[in-house]
Amino acid sequence: MKKIILLLAMSLFITACEDLDQVPSNIANSDSLTDFEGVLNAAYFYQLGSVTPMAVMGDFRADNALMIEEPFPSFDRFNSDLIVMEDQFFEPFYIALYRSILSANNVIENSANTTDVGEAKFLRALSYFKLVRVFGDVTVNLSSGDLSLDLTRQPAADIYNNIIIPDLQDAISVLNNSGLSNGRATQIAAQGLLGKVYMQIGDFTSAESHLAAVVNGAADAGVTLQANFADIFGDANDLNSEILFATQVSSSIPDEYGFTEFTGWYIGNDSKSFEPLDLDLVAAFDAAGDVNRKALTVDEDAVRGIKYLSENPDQDWIELRLADVILLYAEALNENNNGDGSQSATILSLLDDIRTRAGLASLSGTANTQIEVRQAIADERRLELAFEGQRWFDLVRTGTVDVEMGETVNPNYYVFPIPDSEILASNGIITQNPGY
Repeated sequence: MKKIILLLAMSLFITACEDLDQVPSNIANSDSLTDFEGVLNAAYFYQLGSVTPMAVMGDFRADNALMIEEPFPSFDRFNSDLIVMEDQFFEPFYIALYRSILSANNVIENSANTTDVGEAKFLRALSYFKLVRVFGDVTVNLSSGDLSLDLTRQPAADIYNNIIIPDLQDAISVLNNSGLSNGRATQIAAQGLLGKVYMQIGDFTSAESHLAAVVNGAADAGVTLQANFADIFGDANDLNSEILFATQVSSSIPDEYGFTEFTGWYIGNDSKSFEPLDLDLVAAFDAAGDVNRKALTVDEDAVRGIKYLSENPDQDWIELRLADVILLYAEALNENNNGDGSQSATILSLLDDIRTRAGLASLSGTANTQIEVRQAIADERRLELAFEGQRWFDLVRTGTVDVEMGETVNPNYYVFPIPDSEILASNGIITQNPGY
């Protein structure tokens, strides 16, 4: 008889040989339970463990932030050294997301509440999206209790096509936008994430339609850009009108991640990087004349990021916000409709509201070819989304790693090492990424 699994001592695969029948005393067996809200909440909660690793991989692997003390500068070296960071980053990330998937599977399999199932599918899609962007091919589990599943890593393309995209399509079909005010998965968040997924796999046509739905439907859903850039971040601004989805953080809820949190890394509160700011990012702000966003993103004198000002506060991790979607929409339009450059001004005008609140002039008329517009949007994404865990994944997605990092990087190192603990626990069925 399957049990409700809310708390796991280890990851799905490590615990494959142990007792997974952990049932809190006040929770019934899954075949007699009718309210799966607690299980769904567990799927939300486990996203917390992915936040700091994602932040470090997104900014410290790229040209926004730096590690100082060995062996942590392995994030800045494109070789096998990075595998030594397993305990602090890759293993907690891997474990947290499979825990979220396992809880989501339980809701999807057993709940009769269509909204709960829609939220669970959103969270499962989000979890697999994070996993494939970080590791490439990964093991697939679509069951809450089947320990006989094939642990062999499945192609990332299959996971996109058979899990992530269908799950988000299902979420869109059953969710509404009432959950925006309390941080639940919503229809517009699923639409935005699906657009981002299509951008990740280079399907610009599909991406355009979903991103357009968000941009054009945002106002009716109560989603708007904040008038002031500063009002997006910090615990006082959690779940503001620009946020499509955030992983909620609360000091009253213990976080299973046992190391320095993302806020501490960004502001230099960890001895491994007291001055984490990469001066290349400062130069990018200066080259763009971007005084306002620079002042709210980095402290050049203290050599640190300041979007998040204190360690372990009650400030949420933003997974997706409207400015991100607008920039992706402009990018999709440029790839689909601007081969001759005739749409350059129209496409760049989409960025006007983002730039106006930053005190910058419109880019319309400053770029006249598809290539120039592509670069203008990429530059805007870097400055708008700096220290939000986006940069490295944008470089990989757009094929600009070598140009922006100033060296030739072996594509093996576009992804990160599978935790050795998972490889050992699977008796080698789970394999390591090439180069590690």
